[in-house]
Amino acid sequence: MSRKGKSRIVEIGGQVSEWVSALFAHPYMQIGVIVFCLAWFALGLKTDLLTAALSILAITLTQMVLNRQTEREIDDRRRDVAMHAKLDELLIAMKGARDEMAGIEELDEEEIVQLKENIQDKVEKLDEELDERADEKGEARAVAS
Repeated sequence: MSRKGKSRIVEIGGQVSEWVSALFAHPYMQIGVIVFCLAWFALGLKTDLLTAALSILAITLTQMVLNRQTEREIDDRRRDVAMHAKLDELLIAMKGARDEMAGIEELDEEEIVQLKENIQDKVEKLDEELDERADEKGEARAVAS
């Protein structure tokens, strides 16, 4: 078993899937398949063999792409969890930061939207207060002059 808990055969299969799906995703390869099919028809070869081969190839390539996507999603999830852990640590360590914000990614989307709206409301109120204070200072300076 490897360090990620996968057998060596699974790792090799993943590498082959990555290489083959990348190869067949290239535009030149797609043009090559079209040219190959046209040549097959031009030579008058049996179309049932071509159809069977293309069907098997399509199914295999689809599975290879799905395997790669699953691996990417696993890696993305791991990175997301790590990033949230780091952000939670920073939120908890910061003076003035609300500890309850740590871990909000686990809430339902509606709850997160509500928290965001509450924060935006507070920011707008603070902006208004700062504007009022700035106006008061400006008036005080004008009176003092």
